[in-house]
Amino acid sequence: MAVRDRSQSVEALPDEWETKSAEALLAWALGEFHPRIALAASFGAEDVVLIDMLVKLDPRARVFTLDTGRLPAETYSLMETIRARYGLAIEVYFPQADAVEAMVREHGVNLFYTSIDSRKLCCGVRKVEPLSRALRGLDAWITGLRREQAVTRAQVRKVGVDAEHGGLIKLNPLADWTEDQVWAYIRAHTVPYNTLHDRGYPSIGCAPCTRAVAPGEDPRAGRWWWESADTKECGLHVTKR
Repeated sequence: MAVRDRSQSVEALPDEWETKSAEALLAWALGEFHPRIALAASFGAEDVVLIDMLVKLDPRARVFTLDTGRLPAETYSLMETIRARYGLAIEVYFPQADAVEAMVREHGVNLFYTSIDSRKLCCGVRKVEPLSRALRGLDAWITGLRREQAVTRAQVRKVGVDAEHGGLIKLNPLADWTEDQVWAYIRAHTVPYNTLHDRGYPSIGCAPCTRAVAPGEDPRAGRWWWESADTKECGLHVTKR
């Protein structure tokens, strides 16, 4: 079935997917799209849950990550642990060196603190462009987005069509999961996770743009903390209404 036909099928029956479990969605997606489907992992708690599920369903499942060059050391350590634990060949995409050099030369190494536009420029160079390369050749991709993570994600559906990336099918199997459910799975299956989570980092991105949160703060408060909540997206997950 062509990608366009699959997209139309998904759009025609959106409510059906909302009742399916994460494992059922992943099993369907792997059967339908492998090897032209991959998980985009930043190695947060949701991502390690999905990796565990995927590899148990099919050891050949594909996982890619965007190495921005500014990730915390703890994230790199977890990547190695995951690779060894699951025998996983993680596909790593880096930003284009000439684009990073030009950006830093003109705007400075920590440009993201100066304005929202500068921060989005940095995310565009370090994340958005590499993502476009990672998605080439795929028919579908998987993310760890959850509705309760942020106001910008409250309407996320489990399965949809990603118009921003050529009509790929986009799966968010944990869209309706709570944080407690994520951590219950990690504990029940002894899944490796980023040690920064134990130090008050519920959401982890680039090191300069992530801080620990205080008790009672919103879980995404530590991401781009100098911005308002409704701008806190890097451009990887765009929804047009």
